[in-house]
Amino acid sequence: MFDITSSEARLLLNIALMATGRNRFKSAEAILSSLEAFRPCSEQLAVARMILAISKGELQEAVDFADMKGLADHPDSAMLKAFKGMALLRLERAVEAVKVIEEVAKQEEDPVAARLAKDMMA
Repeated sequence: MFDITSSEARLLLNIALMATGRNRFKSAEAILSSLEAFRPCSEQLAVARMILAISKGELQEAVDFADMKGLADHPDSAMLKAFKGMALLRLERAVEAVKVIEEVAKQEEDPVAARLAKDMMA
């Protein structure tokens, strides 16, 4: 078996995100599934999975993924929590969403996630 370098994994992840942004969900899914063989516990891959699910309108699946896989593997990931909050907002589960989003907005370790959370609160 062979491995891929970090830069190759990053490139493939970026391509999957670009495919998601163009609504090429099958292509994005194929790339992310392939990456999982090499980086099964990658936080960035988990974030990309959340973005893909939300983009596809699979909001409950995004929340379930966050709870069962993403945050189970990366319990301190502010970015995963931010996207979970986004999915909860879109599911009109405001009480749950606000709790998660406020937590992300207050933390300082990931300023990008904090900004995303603050923008959702506006």
